[in-house]
Amino acid sequence: MSGDNVVLARNTDDAPKSPLRSQTVAFSHYNNISAQLPIDPETGEIVEGGVLEQAEQCFENLEAIVESIDHSLNDVARLTVFVRDIRDMDAVDEVYRAFFATYVPARTVMAVADLPMGALVQIEALLTNGEGTIPNEPQAGDLVKYTNNTHNAPYDALSTQTVAFSHYNNVTAQLPLDPKTNQIVTGGVAEQTAQCLKNVKAILESIDVPFDDIVKITVFLKNLSDLDAVNEVYTRFFPDSAIARAVAYVPARTVVEVAELPMHALVQIEAVVSHGDGTPPQEVEARHGLIIEANNTTNAPIDPLSTQSVAFSHYNNISAQIGVDPASGKLVAGGVAEQAEQALKNIKAIIENVEHTMEDAVKVNVYLRNLDDLAAIEDAYARYFTGAPARRVVGTSALPMDALVQIDAIFGNAEGTPPLA
Repeated sequence: MSGDNVVLARNTDDAPKSPLRSQTVAFSHYNNISAQLPIDPETGEIVEGGVLEQAEQCFENLEAIVESIDHSLNDVARLTVFVRDIRDMDAVDEVYRAFFATYVPARTVMAVADLPMGALVQIEALLTNGEGTIPNEPQAGDLVKYTNNTHNAPYDALSTQTVAFSHYNNVTAQLPLDPKTNQIVTGGVAEQTAQCLKNVKAILESIDVPFDDIVKITVFLKNLSDLDAVNEVYTRFFPDSAIARAVAYVPARTVVEVAELPMHALVQIEAVVSHGDGTPPQEVEARHGLIIEANNTTNAPIDPLSTQSVAFSHYNNISAQIGVDPASGKLVAGGVAEQAEQALKNIKAIIENVEHTMEDAVKVNVYLRNLDDLAAIEDAYARYFTGAPARRVVGTSALPMDALVQIDAIFGNAEGTPPLA
């Protein structure tokens, strides 16, 4: 591992620009692409037409960014699609097939309460970066991307169940589908949560990766009031092994209420998984026995169901933060600006606890109860994230503790994580 990795932020005139986010932020073996709205880069306005035209513009923007850094859409490891109406996914998929004609990445799809600028669709991508970002010296050129599917989990022709690259596996968000019938399981949200997690586990077992190698979970819920039922099931799956139970390891986590999920599901679960073996041709001494480093600090809110910071290899995954004062355990007084300030203070405390800084941020996800509040949080956002990391902004109708804003982030981890002694 090397301490010389750099956070490399880049922009092209061929895609929409913003002073508060970079179009692509590369670190180590991944490029983090900001969520793309259907904006014509020449006019700065949403393109005319319906969801079909908007989806095409989103993909064109992604392609322009990717090609500007000498990559192609075949280097996408994960794609995330946000729509305002889940019924629009048929039109989005029509466009998707044209851009991903032979290879399909891992994918997450959901309908959300609102999108910036009144858009009907927003699309983001996580891109592989084979050359890495160590200055003037490739880390491991020509890395192989591994794609895998198993019959023990639901199959979707438009997504690959798991896409591994370098030291991470990106798992397609799992719906509560019985893999034998490809239908939603009977029962309520508890049964659906169990099936989602069973599907994730089946995918990981198919590639000989233990469940406790998960570093980040995102739970998308149709109704946030179902969270208690989800958490009861969640504690039956995490921790999974005796070793994990001994240290009470749970991954970083984000919980988001969505407007609708595919197939009218009540819950969908996305996982990001460590990959200690790496993907060839990484050298054996650089890829075997890497450890997961999980850390909490009392300077930020502690949750028994999530770890504040989970580092693996060259990334730190931060659990979603709301405007909770860690001393009182309650939301801070005031409105969205005060809550955003506190959420950012919490993220700063977490990342400084592991001897990193806010300048190491590569990707930030912002969830707002009211997108009209975005302007009110931008001052604090710009003060904390001076490096303009890649960004996602979506509107949601509910957040934990009735918060007005929730923020999670991914940070570079220049020193990497060491192998077991």
